[in-house]
Amino acid sequence: MQGNYKALWLSDDMFDECLEVIDQRQLPFIYDTKYLTTTEEVVSAIKNMTVRGAGVIGSVAAFGIYIAAIEVEGDYEALREKAALIRASRPTAVNLMWAVDKMMGLLKDSDNLIEDARAFAIELNDKEAKESQEIAKHGCDIIEEILKKKNKTKINILTHCNAGWLAVIDEGTALAPIYEAKRRGIDVHVWVDETRPRNQGASLTAWELAKSEIEHTVITDNMGGLLMQKGEVDMVIVGADRVSANGDVANKIGTYLKALAAYDNEVPFYVAIPASTFDFEIRDGIKEIPIEERSPDEVQFINGVDEEGVLRRVRITPENSPALNYGFDITPAKFVTRLITNRGVCEADFDKIREKFKKSDA
Repeated sequence: MQGNYKALWLSDDMFDECLEVIDQRQLPFIYDTKYLTTTEEVVSAIKNMTVRGAGVIGSVAAFGIYIAAIEVEGDYEALREKAALIRASRPTAVNLMWAVDKMMGLLKDSDNLIEDARAFAIELNDKEAKESQEIAKHGCDIIEEILKKKNKTKINILTHCNAGWLAVIDEGTALAPIYEAKRRGIDVHVWVDETRPRNQGASLTAWELAKSEIEHTVITDNMGGLLMQKGEVDMVIVGADRVSANGDVANKIGTYLKALAAYDNEVPFYVAIPASTFDFEIRDGIKEIPIEERSPDEVQFINGVDEEGVLRRVRITPENSPALNYGFDITPAKFVTRLITNRGVCEADFDKIREKFKKSDA
């Protein structure tokens, strides 16, 4: 892998090596990339969601430290100031803070800050990509178990938001088992929640699945419960932006409602995450995980192509109607069937999580 991943990669501009990323704001209508050459550009890309998804945010942050090291010409104290800007760019996804803190800890005693920052960022991201592969295997084993238990040859999986390779290198979390299922020859169909207000499901998950030729259907966010009642959902798999020490899950707004519907209809609800998504400092996710409040514009306006194929932004609410836009919600651990992790399948329970992921080596 060595710094080249599906959603981001090291690239040369006219002067120094920089980070090139897919501009996810324009998908699925336009495929474009952006060059990140300064700390400010890294922070802006994270804030304005040029890049999004907990894992990819962490990946960009790690390479952002490398870019910042170039900017400050290897001065660690100056780098600390740049790192603080990157770390504060978004509040909910713990992978961001984890990546920055990990990088700064590794660089503390470095004699060659720029060279080491590059090497550590690649090492960190290569590890994340390999963890994605492990999640794929463990998750697909569950898919096979469900098919065997139900005596079925085709599985219907519901997912919410985007947790594929656009969100977590290099195959994602929630989508990773689905990609593995395709490789194993399993007949899989995915119900794709649109995921209002930014429509990451309809725009990004559907785009990813279409490129991989995986059967899928885009549905409204409020349809999942009905499909579960009708027996048309065999399992739910979502990703997460942060998981507390007791197994509470912060993920895109609307995840909690899917978990409630799944619980009521006895549909297994799985959360797929790498080690970096755990936050062992938080023991009660509902009370302690900060929830990002985003611009009301995301609720009031929507992007799409018109009948002439022109990309437009249009208002969908009355001009004088206010809007509230929390980006995430918390699903209590009691509604999570299991956590699918790079170290195997784990109960969403404080002791079980600690046993598998000790704070010192997570």
